[in-house]
Amino acid sequence: MSQAGDAIGALVTQLSRLPGIGERTATRLAFFFLSGPPDLPEALAEALIGVKTKVRRCSCCGNVTEADPCRICASTTRDRSMICVVEGPSDVVALERTGEFRGTYHVLNGLLRPLDGVGPDALNLASLVRRIGIEPVTEVVVATNPSVEGEATAVYIRNILGVVGVKVSRIASGIPIGGELEYADRATLGRALTGRQTMS
Repeated sequence: MSQAGDAIGALVTQLSRLPGIGERTATRLAFFFLSGPPDLPEALAEALIGVKTKVRRCSCCGNVTEADPCRICASTTRDRSMICVVEGPSDVVALERTGEFRGTYHVLNGLLRPLDGVGPDALNLASLVRRIGIEPVTEVVVATNPSVEGEATAVYIRNILGVVGVKVSRIASGIPIGGELEYADRATLGRALTGRQTMS
């Protein structure tokens, strides 16, 4: 890449750091920036800087937002008796696309991974317990991915909320084991939400 110039090589290096982008794709993107619309690089740079400077975590649910609280927590039409617990913000987007859930969300920003040193204190769990003590919550729907970590996190949530007296349910089958919510289609996610079951 040094033959193409240091600036292009530096761009390829930075693009290669993005998930799912290898060196060949990064190289194609770098040359597209050179020959594409002249305003694209600046518009992209401005959008990236805007995301880093304007977007923060909602103090209530932990979702990404520009306004605090986020639009879902601030809404007067959402069902505050139900909280859907998800791993990350992209899962909120995926579930909202189904149009099946009208409650609020709680974003953990991760899953339990004891082998990697990620325990309960590293997740947004304490604020979930606080919310249940303040809001009129009757059901918590655990919508973590059906992976080993997602299941372990779901069981942990069931255990800590079991003493509070709130119903804890798990999204139903429909999401394949090892699958991720953000890649599931709308119908599959809708079925999974509608057919959720209480965790025993």
